[in-house]
Amino acid sequence: MQIRESKKTDLHDLLDVERQAFGKEEGPVIVELVSGLFVDPTAKPLLSLIAVNNDRVIGHILFTKAHISLNKSVPAVLLAPLAVAPEAQGKGVGGKLVEEGLIMLSESEIALVFVLGHPDYYPRHGFKPAGKLGFEAPYPIPDEVADAWMVQELRPDIIGSVSGKVLCANVLNHPEYWR
Repeated sequence: MQIRESKKTDLHDLLDVERQAFGKEEGPVIVELVSGLFVDPTAKPLLSLIAVNNDRVIGHILFTKAHISLNKSVPAVLLAPLAVAPEAQGKGVGGKLVEEGLIMLSESEIALVFVLGHPDYYPRHGFKPAGKLGFEAPYPIPDEVADAWMVQELRPDIIGSVSGKVLCANVLNHPEYWR
């Protein structure tokens, strides 16, 4: 399996992975979201990685620009979405995409990575509940799933020195994406 940055020529294949991974109901919504993020200037710079096996795209992860509503500028991104083709799930593809993305981001100026995701999955990759650390999601997260809103620090001593509401790309700025 190879992990690399996606190209424009990969768009159809990576959207197909999103569609398959999220199913008939959620898939079209996620495809529309990803398509929108690629053209939304407020999402840039972005990092889009794909996992390829035997010349076939089997996974995709997207990181888009985010920032915190405070006076101090802190470079941040939002991980959304992570998708793995159904036949490749449970084989470490998603984890490899997350790990490679975090390595690439840590080599840039990015200080914080946020995600709204499964609270049993993302902590395996170093994510911690963001609300408890002073970071408010773009839209309220219900208390029963508050730990799904998570953050990872890529620069030392950022968490604890900043807090506030996380603002995201315009395309993501709709309450239905935060439930």
